[in-house]
Amino acid sequence: MLRSDGNYSVQKVPSTVEDFSRGIVEGLDAFLSDNKLNSDLISEIIHGTTVATNAILENQGARTALVTTRGFRDVLEFRRLRFPDLFSLDYTPPKPLVQRRHRFEVIERIMPDGSVRQPLDDVSVESVLDKLEQLQPEAIAICLLHSYANPIHERKVVEAVKNRFPNLYVSGSIDVLPEIREYERTSTTVINSYIGPIVDSYLESMQKRLDHANMAVPISIMQSNGGVMSYAAARRSPARIIESGPAAGVVEAIRLADRIGLKDVITFDMGGTTAKASLIEQGKPSLTTEYEVGAGIQLSNRLVKGRGHALKLPVIDIAEVGAGGGSIVRVDPGGSLRVGPQSAGAKPGPACYSQGGTEATVTDANVVLGYINPTSIAGGTVSVNSEAAKVALNRSAAKHLKLETNDAAYGVYAVANTTMIRAIKSVTTYRGRDPREFTLMAFGGSGPLHAAEMARSLGIRQIIVPASPGVFSALGLLEALPEYGFSRTMITDPISEGGDKIINAFNELESSSIQRLRTEDLGQDVIGSWSRTADLRYRGQAYELTVNANARPDDDLANFIVERFHIEHERTYGRRASDEPVDLVTIRSTYRIDSDRIVPKSVNESEDKKPPRNAYFGKQHGWMLTPVIDRGRLTTSVTSGPLIIEEYDSTTLVPPDTSVHIDETGNIIMINTDLEVKLD
Repeated sequence: MLRSDGNYSVQKVPSTVEDFSRGIVEGLDAFLSDNKLNSDLISEIIHGTTVATNAILENQGARTALVTTRGFRDVLEFRRLRFPDLFSLDYTPPKPLVQRRHRFEVIERIMPDGSVRQPLDDVSVESVLDKLEQLQPEAIAICLLHSYANPIHERKVVEAVKNRFPNLYVSGSIDVLPEIREYERTSTTVINSYIGPIVDSYLESMQKRLDHANMAVPISIMQSNGGVMSYAAARRSPARIIESGPAAGVVEAIRLADRIGLKDVITFDMGGTTAKASLIEQGKPSLTTEYEVGAGIQLSNRLVKGRGHALKLPVIDIAEVGAGGGSIVRVDPGGSLRVGPQSAGAKPGPACYSQGGTEATVTDANVVLGYINPTSIAGGTVSVNSEAAKVALNRSAAKHLKLETNDAAYGVYAVANTTMIRAIKSVTTYRGRDPREFTLMAFGGSGPLHAAEMARSLGIRQIIVPASPGVFSALGLLEALPEYGFSRTMITDPISEGGDKIINAFNELESSSIQRLRTEDLGQDVIGSWSRTADLRYRGQAYELTVNANARPDDDLANFIVERFHIEHERTYGRRASDEPVDLVTIRSTYRIDSDRIVPKSVNESEDKKPPRNAYFGKQHGWMLTPVIDRGRLTTSVTSGPLIIEEYDSTTLVPPDTSVHIDETGNIIMINTDLEVKLD
């Protein structure tokens, strides 16, 4: 909870898996009660959630039907016709979110230039409506061929479906993604409908619980692009909140990096189920519209496509792997140690929590290694049973590998680190970035335990652990501004057409979009500003790059965006072709609303001095009696590892050959002293 003076208080509560909204409201109620505060002090609730992501990862979305143009029923099967692993003989693409027998066709044809080749056949529409009535789906997605160029047919179909099924969740591609690319547009629209009823029900339940608890205040929802949107907009466009939780962490990382003078940062967010990495360059996040969800590793790497379902909406470029504190440990049939992607989750959780979990997890390994307090965490609210952790680890790994328990635990630690390094490499080396040129910023409940050794493996010297790392993403929610994105396909040669035509297209897009925003979400008095980008490609290329289109008034916009495209292409792919013709494909405008957000202050509370404990650092260092210190007692004086730093919501591990101190703004700064300084 953030107060008007910038001070904030933190409280972590267990997730209520059967109904996540219940845990939120009960946590708020407990927080207010513990701090003797009244609910009428709350002016706004800003929320980030993984409900949408989980529905896709667990294949627990709504039973969805698809309505499309005759002949394009199988576009979800064809996908991009690209394999993410050319050498895998058993690769199987993810099953479409809509079964083939739930996909229906109407007779019509719009051409790429928007002309009508075949009018919409009303009889075929009625036939589809009758079939949908027999099927009784929970949600319907509608995506007709080239509707981005001329929406007339799709509008009629959407209207007919909504009239026949007023209580069903219905998404039209013209509202979700009015852009070129048939597979991506269909997939994104299907995703919106597939998760729509889940998100809609969740948000409605949360609002009712909040109203019942006398907390009837405006609710804003975090988007995947780093902005927040209204409660009503999130219910209409749930595909835009799929990465809402991780995006909030990157937003807060940008603020903190700017505050301490850092331009280039790798963010590392490790929670209970997954670990996420993202890149901040020159103080700005990497945004993409080439994203996939529902894969073993969620990423936007242009070199690795086909693992998941395409989501062509603006997303902070985050790579995600299935390795977290709750990731389950096992030995595969070949005798190799594996960590994740299966997770013990919040319930039953790691074995050491004694809540019914019996399988060993990464958290259990950290307890056995002495890195985590062997009796309790989270300010004593969660008990830890170190013996249960040892029993589980022996049963799951040590006896199969014929290792001592501590060596098996360190193996789990090392394998988890290697798995999570994949996420960092996905946003750095896979894209021509040298991780040694960046600072690693670690947060999440488990991130600070693994960050130093992961950084060492990547050649990164400096690691930053911000204050309250376990709720760092929640702080990002408090920093995010309301933001709404709009796009329009506009395939043209920018140089021959000239900048004036592009400016007029931007103006038209923004004029129609602001009217819609003020009618549906924001009211008439809202004040904000527009930011412009454009997608370009060399003629004949299959995919585009997004560049800044905010030219100065005295710049020619066409030359401005083309030159930025050449620069971005060289940075991404290592070459530019200045003599090749360039096509403008899509224009994008983002409306950001001015808001006086309160900046959270760093809080470092101090507890009594803590006794040291034995911690194991592999065969190189063995068991070492390691000082344990409360974060509030750490000073600006440099201290050498090993050291364990505890706080309410996380634990930071400072291994041997690493130094640590607190900077003037309360951040933990670790330096891997055995690595040389990289010189330019």
